[in-house]
Amino acid sequence: MISITIPTPDVTITKQDNPVLSNIYGFTDFHLITRDKGGIFMFYNDKDELLFVGKARKLRPRIKKHFEDTVSVIKDHRDEVTKIEVCIVDDAVDREIYETYIVNTLRAKYNVDKVLYK
Repeated sequence: MISITIPTPDVTITKQDNPVLSNIYGFTDFHLITRDKGGIFMFYNDKDELLFVGKARKLRPRIKKHFEDTVSVIKDHRDEVTKIEVCIVDDAVDREIYETYIVNTLRAKYNVDKVLYK
């Protein structure tokens, strides 16, 4: 049997209500997410329920795209996102494995691809 452990987040940012500082979609610490490294990201709601898991070769632009894109899976649920966790994972194969594992183990609410538990 293969044993997989979910990586510890390298960066966790939370949404602020009426942020005073410069912010992106209510997240004042968005700049902490690396722009040029790959990894996986997880969106959570205020009840700490996992909403969506994704992977990217470049994390910050990919996460921003989920908040701007009209075809994003979470486009109708963007307001629910209150926390973003980011794990740096350099290897593309590892990113794929982690994403599939997390989607199915933690049962991400809005992931439609890679779902094996239905």
